[in-house]
Amino acid sequence: MTGAAQALPVALLLPGQGSQHRRMAAGLYGHEPVFTEAMDEFFDAAGPEGGPLREDWLAERPATDIDHVTRSQPLLFAVDHALGRLVLGWGVRPAALLGHSIGELAAATLAGVFAPRDAAGLVLDRIRRLSAAPPGGMLAVAASTEEVAPYLRGDVVVGAVNAPRQTVLAGPDGPLDEVDRALREAGFVCRRVPSLSAFHSPVLEPACRGAAEVFAATRKNPPAVPVHSAYTTAPLTESDIGDPAFWARQPVAPVLFWPALEGLLATGDHLLVEVGPGQGLSQLVRRHPAVRRGSSAVVSLLPARPGPPEADRAAVAAAAERITAAGWPAAPASGDRGLPSRRAAAG
Repeated sequence: MTGAAQALPVALLLPGQGSQHRRMAAGLYGHEPVFTEAMDEFFDAAGPEGGPLREDWLAERPATDIDHVTRSQPLLFAVDHALGRLVLGWGVRPAALLGHSIGELAAATLAGVFAPRDAAGLVLDRIRRLSAAPPGGMLAVAASTEEVAPYLRGDVVVGAVNAPRQTVLAGPDGPLDEVDRALREAGFVCRRVPSLSAFHSPVLEPACRGAAEVFAATRKNPPAVPVHSAYTTAPLTESDIGDPAFWARQPVAPVLFWPALEGLLATGDHLLVEVGPGQGLSQLVRRHPAVRRGSSAVVSLLPARPGPPEADRAAVAAAAERITAAGWPAAPASGDRGLPSRRAAAG
């Protein structure tokens, strides 16, 4: 391929809860100007909470556990959004965005639905509410939703459908531990997801009350690029975007990532670029028939596991080379900070 016109359309994938780790993408801070600027904008928009967030993000031993909702959610949003800005700054123009959990809010912000400063306020409002919720957790099970259904009990529910045989359960710690033991005894492979909250379960519903009013008061714009929702499994509609309850319920509603991916790839083959910590979504999409047969392809921006700062930089450089080889420019564009509508949306 010799140019973007001949290249596969790009879809950016933005991960959510469970992909966070200490110093995620911190090796790019101060090294990649567009990424650094986007992170600093978020910390500035966070006001008094921005300083502690930055300090814990960059620390080897953060004062607050990275898996706590007050750290995982805002930092995942900020890193996903900043990495998306980095790729846009290379001159890549995505045809679609698909986020997982908090990644959907980051995707909507990249698409211009929310101005970045407004989005930061929405994220902070979310974590203030969720930090008061009862403790809970999440459990990844190598099984279908039908297979896990008989084991659900005590407010434990299906929180995410990540692949045909990759289901995430969520619920209060005690009942979730019981379900975990029962599934393991039945021969299923289970793994606790890094989370101190029962995301995408009714446990969080009381904490989310009142969030709709905040979304109702926030300006929203039509997306500059389709955002495929992991909640509706289809591109966001004008009705979705304008519905405050749709956004407010996202921490409670199940994430239907695989059905949303199926919907995205039903529109045609794509170069799927994961812009977030780890390679969790990349590992999932490699199971899709379109990727297995080679008609669609996957690129991860960051390493699969935490490492030194140099590993982050090397991974980004390798990703840029792969995107270039696929027919897209992957070099910084002077003054280019996002999708065409971003400036208007941020005004």
